[in-house]
Amino acid sequence: MTSPTNSEATYAEGVAAIVRLLHAHSGPVVVLAHEGPDGDALGSVLGLTRALRSFGKQVTAPMNVPRYLSFLPEAGELSAPLESWPADALAVVVDVDNNDPVRVAGADLSVFEGKVINIDHHGTNRRQADALLVDPARPAAAMMVADVVDALGVPWTEAIATPLMLGLNTDTGSFRFNSVTPATFECAARLLAHGARLGWINDQMAQNPRTYYLLLREVLTTLEFLHGGRVVLARVDDAMLERAGGSWEDVESYVGLLRASEGAELAVMVKDFGDRVKLSLRSRGKVSAQNIAVALGGGGHVPAAGATVSEPYASVRPQLDTAIAAELARADATA
Repeated sequence: MTSPTNSEATYAEGVAAIVRLLHAHSGPVVVLAHEGPDGDALGSVLGLTRALRSFGKQVTAPMNVPRYLSFLPEAGELSAPLESWPADALAVVVDVDNNDPVRVAGADLSVFEGKVINIDHHGTNRRQADALLVDPARPAAAMMVADVVDALGVPWTEAIATPLMLGLNTDTGSFRFNSVTPATFECAARLLAHGARLGWINDQMAQNPRTYYLLLREVLTTLEFLHGGRVVLARVDDAMLERAGGSWEDVESYVGLLRASEGAELAVMVKDFGDRVKLSLRSRGKVSAQNIAVALGGGGHVPAAGATVSEPYASVRPQLDTAIAAELARADATA
């Protein structure tokens, strides 16, 4: 039998530290994720919340769930954002750095004085929490939450396994991304064995409202192919939303459509709010979406990242073009 590597031992120690703190804490637990939750954020929060509640923990999970994910939580399972922290609370922050209060949604961490658990898989995490589990090698936070649930000794149910499968499925692009490892499939197999409803998840995620297509028609009029087609960019603003009768939620998956363009190494979806711009970036090959996002004050993963810049699009666009050109040059130099 081989001995565990240092990274594996450190990961196991992180899981154990989280489990000790969760078992020892007798007060309420507040489980949080990032703003604009995706499948991994929602799945991780729901899976952990259901596991903790199953052995008697008082758990609050404040989250505004986007419409396209509303099929998963049960009525009353999640709460509105907290106006104040419960007394003697423990905070668990998943799928986002707890030291990024601008991105953590549901409660104001800047005024929180209790202990914090952080479970995250972003390489830009600053690794500061009372109990910490950060591993960028895991393609989804839900995969890490599954390990915590195992270590908690909670009996597995379909209700716990299904949201974690949602997180694993969405953050791996339905197991299509290069981030997928043999351990990813092992985790998926475990979740399936516990009753996770993968087929149901995929069927629900594949359904789009009529406004999705009406807005897509608007967005495609802004389509740009840059750097010989290596970069594909599109933009959406309030006027387009109004004409299509859509919402910002309809935009979430468009960047994936752009990334599917033949020859594209970088896809950029620009959400133009007027006084600020939110960028969603997806890359492949040696191009790093993360590097571009970081240059603009954001973060994320190498193949998937984002940034919010508090300036009008006309001011942001030259900055974006400069960051893209620099990253393409870096990628070319390493070829």
